[in-house]
Amino acid sequence: MIKSKKLSKYRALQHGFFNSKGGKSKGIYKSLNCGIGSADNKKNVSKNLEIACKKLSPYYEKLILLNQIHSNKFHFLGKNYKKYKTKLTGDALVTNQRNLIIGVLTADCVPILIYDKNRKIVSAIHAGWKGAFKGIVKKVVKFLLKNGCESKNLIAAIGPCISQKSYEIRKDFKTRFLRQSKKNEIFFKKIKNKTYFCLNKYVYYQLKSLGLKKIDIIDKDTYNHKNNFFSARRSIHKKENDYGRNISIIMIN
Repeated sequence: MIKSKKLSKYRALQHGFFNSKGGKSKGIYKSLNCGIGSADNKKNVSKNLEIACKKLSPYYEKLILLNQIHSNKFHFLGKNYKKYKTKLTGDALVTNQRNLIIGVLTADCVPILIYDKNRKIVSAIHAGWKGAFKGIVKKVVKFLLKNGCESKNLIAAIGPCISQKSYEIRKDFKTRFLRQSKKNEIFFKKIKNKTYFCLNKYVYYQLKSLGLKKIDIIDKDTYNHKNNFFSARRSIHKKENDYGRNISIIMIN
């Protein structure tokens, strides 16, 4: 489990970015695969989720994850969160409830955890390039600001994701971003006629443009097998038929 130095300062908060180590799964899912949507053994995935949650607290009430769709849709979980019997669809969760763990699953995309130390509210965001492009980060932060948070009190941790050196893209990908804004040119680098995209830098500048000053970047490349993360792109390059998911979770004590 990897922790953000900035988020770790607060005793009222528990969080963690997990890689693939320390679980029960076998084969290509070895070992802490938390992807319920994967083709892994469901019992092993459930055990893995429990292992991750208990790293945060043995007293947590519930873990809530999402059916992630690379969108800009998020859900706020208030005191009536227990009414949700089925899995929510979207790419971010926000809650002010104690002992409720919220999380997102990634396998190269960016996990973002946000905490407001004054309002005691947290968020977990799944930001792949599509979600980030569609504004999932902006929508969540705008919601927090609208509901009493101040940007100076928001602490954000950008978790492990695919690094720029591992993220080769096609020409039409870059064209789409430049149509959105010419300023997006800074997130691309050309090396030997190949173009690479920096996803965590793109997300970082989005947070910064919304007024956040306390931003932690955990610079670990999920594609690099030495870092022990699940990676969709690495799995595709190895011609594997599926891949595990890394979990990132946060909870107010």
